[in-house]
Amino acid sequence: MTVIGAAQVEAAAGQGSLSVGPRDVVTPLAAERARELGVQIVRQEQSPTTGGRNPASPAAAGRGPARPPSRAPRSTPALSQDRPPPLPRPPSGALYRRGAPLPAGLADRAAAAPPGRVVVIGAGHVGMITAMRLADADLFGEIVLVDIDEGRAAGIALDLTHTAALSGFTTQLRGVATVEEAGPADYVVLTAGRPRQPGMSRSDLLAVNAAIVGDLAERTARVSPRAVIVVVTNPLDEMTQHAWTRSGFPPERVVGMAGVLDTARFQALTALTGAGRADRIRAMALGSHGEEMVIPLSQATVDGRPLTAVVDGRTVEGIVDRARGSGAEVVGLLKSGSAFMAPGMSAARMVLAMARETGEVLPASVLADGSYGIHDVYVGLPVRLGRSGVAEIIQVDLAPEELTALRAAADRIRERVGDLAPAS
Repeated sequence: MTVIGAAQVEAAAGQGSLSVGPRDVVTPLAAERARELGVQIVRQEQSPTTGGRNPASPAAAGRGPARPPSRAPRSTPALSQDRPPPLPRPPSGALYRRGAPLPAGLADRAAAAPPGRVVVIGAGHVGMITAMRLADADLFGEIVLVDIDEGRAAGIALDLTHTAALSGFTTQLRGVATVEEAGPADYVVLTAGRPRQPGMSRSDLLAVNAAIVGDLAERTARVSPRAVIVVVTNPLDEMTQHAWTRSGFPPERVVGMAGVLDTARFQALTALTGAGRADRIRAMALGSHGEEMVIPLSQATVDGRPLTAVVDGRTVEGIVDRARGSGAEVVGLLKSGSAFMAPGMSAARMVLAMARETGEVLPASVLADGSYGIHDVYVGLPVRLGRSGVAEIIQVDLAPEELTALRAAADRIRERVGDLAPAS
């Protein structure tokens, strides 16, 4: 099935006719343009011997534009339990303008398929920014904020709803007090937990947040057995592994948001040197979300040039150190609370990459599978995200000292996870 738009009609204006397949959809705009230009739209008949082509049609006889053979659509896993496969995005926005008809069966599926839902647990600042960014994307049917303070969750949801006309989205938002009230979700972003206070390290939060994350992971697994959990709660790597253990989910469906945030911080700080635009600096923060963060400078570039050829080594080392401590720097400046803008947008970025199946490689905290010589611990690695979580761990060539630092980070995370086990 191909959507025939006005552009195809205009391209056929010199030939006087446009041949379309038996299942092709001609948009109303295309039909109007054909009448204006005097282009006859010739619909071919179904022919079992020619794969749907009528050999007598102008296209088959070489008197019209021939279409390439269609490819079989790539299958995508269902997002929620008992949900049909997701609807394909229309090749042309004109498909849904001015009452254009949907192909047979597609309208029924559109009406029957439940909308995608993202549940954001924790209506603090990070949860609020995550929900705002996901709503602005206008990709999901509903975003639900969950917080023990139900009034806060409902109030933020209503406040964000009031921005629909300003941002141009149709996503619905609501706020509830429990995971159970939120309902089954495709993606669950877990931001709940105690934030860092000045002078606190991420490790100081280990025991108190483990109790919160463990309980929420178990409840999420009961309510949304096919969801992907994105963990934001600190200490990030340890809490992600804890959520995986307590949820019982396969590891590819429990990922931690850390590398996207740390990478963004490094890019922004590098841009402050005048080296280039932040979004044109290529780098990747691996290892732990904290003191053992590793940024492989052998892979870092600015507009395709090695970063070390653009910025002197001493300056780069300073940027790495500042990126590593950026969370604490923000906490110290705020005096109360912690960073939320960049963390919230980073969590949303991961969810959108999965839902849209962009195929991009992002750093995330995932269960190591032997890549880089690391096994059975959650640590920041380059991954390709897919609709159902981690599609694959990507192997990149690291300098020997970078690989050593990455393995050391994994060892330290493993030690902290071991300290957590007796208490949980």
